[in-house]
Amino acid sequence: MTSGTFDGDEKYWYNLKTGDVEFGYKTPAPDRAGPFDTAEEAARAPEIIKRRSQEWADEDD
Repeated sequence: MTSGTFDGDEKYWYNLKTGDVEFGYKTPAPDRAGPFDTAEEAARAPEIIKRRSQEWADEDD
């Protein structure tokens, strides 16, 4: 990490409002999911979030 930057500055994010994949911090935190290492992974964010939520729910049972 270089001075003045954060890891998320150079990662991909999924915009929860628009469904767009973004590079770096472009959208306020409540409206984005991530970070992801690749744009392809960020594009699959809804699927990943759904799967992880189900896994967590299964663990709670």
